[in-house]
Amino acid sequence: MKALIQRVRSASVTVDGETVGDIDRGLLVFLGVEKPDTQIIAQKLLNKILRYRIFNDAVGHMNRDVAQIGGSLLIVSQFTLAADTQKGLRPSFSSAMPPTDAEALYDFFVAEAALVRPVASGRFGADMQVSLINDGPVTFLLSAD
Repeated sequence: MKALIQRVRSASVTVDGETVGDIDRGLLVFLGVEKPDTQIIAQKLLNKILRYRIFNDAVGHMNRDVAQIGGSLLIVSQFTLAADTQKGLRPSFSSAMPPTDAEALYDFFVAEAALVRPVASGRFGADMQVSLINDGPVTFLLSAD
C-alpha cells in the first residue's frame, strides 16, 4: 500500500461535476492498494500518515502532525500508485489489487481514518477531478514499512 500525501490549504474532488469531498487545511491522501495489502498494513500506513510531522511549528520547522494543526484528510483512491514503471514506456498494473478487493480495503482505510480525524473521500473507481492548493509545496510518498 502506498500513499502520496500532500500538505494542502484546501482540496476537493468532483465526479460528474458534483463535489463529493472537500477539506480545508490538512492532507490530501492519494491511496494505492497492492495485491499483498491487508487491513493490518492499512492501519500501519494510516498511523504513519496521521503522525507524520509535515506541518510547521511556531518557528517554521516541520514538527507538527495533522491532528496538532486541527487538519482534515481527503482520501482519494489512486490505483496508478501501484504501477510498475521499471521497464519500457508503458506502466504495468499487475501488482495492483483487483478492484473489488481494493475497494473493500480502501473503504476500511477511510472508515478507520474517520474514527480519529475529519475525513472526506473520493469515489472509488470513478473518473475524478481533484483540485488543491498545495501548501509549500509539500509532497511525500509513503508506504507502511
